[in-house]
Amino acid sequence: MTLKFRSYNTKNPKKKLIRERKTSDFSIIYRPKRPNSEQRKKPPAAMKKFRVVLICTPEMGNLVPLVEFAHLLTNRDRRFCATVLIMTVPERPIVNAYVKSRDALATTTDAHNINFVYLPSVDPPSPDQYKSTLGYLSLFIEKHKPHVKNEITNLIETESDSEDSDRVAGLFIDMFCTSMTDVANQLGIPCYLYFASPASFLGFMLHFPNIDAQIANEFVESNTDFFVPKDSTTELVIPSFANPLPPSVLPSTVLKRKRDGYVWYLRHAARYMETEGIVVNTFQELEPYAIESISVNGMPPVYPIGPVLDLNGPAQWHPDRVHHESIMKWLDDQPPSSVVFLCFGSMGSFVGPQLREIAIGLQRVGFRFLWSIREPSKSKIYLPGEYTNLKVKEMLPEGFLNRTAGVGLVCGWVPQVTILSHQAIGGFVSHCGWNSVLESLWYGVPIATWPLYAEQQMNAFELVKELRLAVEIRLDYRDGRGSDLVSAEEIEWGLRRLMDGDDEVRKKVKEMREKSRTAVMEEGSSNKSLGSLIEKIVADVRNFEAQRKLIHSTFQ
Repeated sequence: MTLKFRSYNTKNPKKKLIRERKTSDFSIIYRPKRPNSEQRKKPPAAMKKFRVVLICTPEMGNLVPLVEFAHLLTNRDRRFCATVLIMTVPERPIVNAYVKSRDALATTTDAHNINFVYLPSVDPPSPDQYKSTLGYLSLFIEKHKPHVKNEITNLIETESDSEDSDRVAGLFIDMFCTSMTDVANQLGIPCYLYFASPASFLGFMLHFPNIDAQIANEFVESNTDFFVPKDSTTELVIPSFANPLPPSVLPSTVLKRKRDGYVWYLRHAARYMETEGIVVNTFQELEPYAIESISVNGMPPVYPIGPVLDLNGPAQWHPDRVHHESIMKWLDDQPPSSVVFLCFGSMGSFVGPQLREIAIGLQRVGFRFLWSIREPSKSKIYLPGEYTNLKVKEMLPEGFLNRTAGVGLVCGWVPQVTILSHQAIGGFVSHCGWNSVLESLWYGVPIATWPLYAEQQMNAFELVKELRLAVEIRLDYRDGRGSDLVSAEEIEWGLRRLMDGDDEVRKKVKEMREKSRTAVMEEGSSNKSLGSLIEKIVADVRNFEAQRKLIHSTFQ
């Protein structure tokens, strides 16, 4: 038998059915369950609300899940409201477009429990102060500490001046905003970590001081920027992974031990332990081994509350969305589960030689395809841009676009989550960013791994070797600008396994699709974990208030 899953357009009730994914012969209509009357606790009119303040690295992959978490929290319990602090980066116009759209939505819909505050701009770090992207971002974030302190101080003073004002319940930071822990400590409010990457990587970061010692003793410099093991058989034992990790899947920042990014990794990881709790965008059924490994005595409590997803995606606000409808119309004309989707995230791009290898691989397998191509950024601070049509034609093999016109579509930016929801998509060649992984699992689309940056190599390893939820094109590819080409033969082999091969992976992905949705339902594991987090926040507020009163009375 076959299942039909239908998704609904909540913005236009008159046009309910927008996409349909078929997997058997009866229909299940999926609509996110509204919290019941007990869950959506509405405070009495005179009761103060608990206001949480949130701040994160000014990147789309960090900001979107943080904002969605704020919505999740405030919708679950009406005693809560949220202020999201925004650090403005001129080189990130896409971030600014996203914030403006969410801010406008918050003022016109039920999302008015969330407000966005733009922090004053700061001078960027000078080039002599950093040697890596992480070094730049960490210094840039640290420069905002006085502004963050001022904003929260104003909220606390307002709370003190009025009986009806919200009380500040805590500060949520992300993995690279740990310098803001100082602000929370100075103001006497609880600080929590919102971790938008998998529990496996959180376990790696918590274990990083031990890894540092091993790298210092067992790795040596190579003729590249990377440190390599003295013994080629060296593996790393990380408590959050069931299998030993080959050094080749460590983040580039970790393998560049002499760069400032490595030191910043150590600094950030050490400060995770100072928080009152860690919220992780994952769920128990997906990462049971990793979650258990970090849920131990001596650690801040861990709350897996995912998948936290923006299922509307950028299709409604992205400045380059003009061609969106034509792409969706093309997909509408394709058979179910017949199209392989190649997309490498908001920061992923390739240069000409690699694009040509991908094109040859696609032509050889003959599958229908939708391929998003982005132009490499001008520098590490900027995001990838769009190639002109002429430039794309020049970089691809001669005649490729004409030969594949009937089966393939080459484009620039696409609304990834909307594409993944379409019934025509049968496989996803992905950079393995964690948001992309969760979106793909939510819609039951198998992944072929092609990591590029950050912790994506470790994510790919977990998906293929630990969870058996993906097929491998590469586990250890990096960057997209180097000389390490993925050959057309490797691409062809990976695509065949993705679309025609590994039935066991496809079956497990379909099962995880159901588990991901069950986790966020009323009796689901993530929903229960969110309830525990809410209890923790309320208890921490009372404890911190009692401590402040005690200190105040002592000095009277």
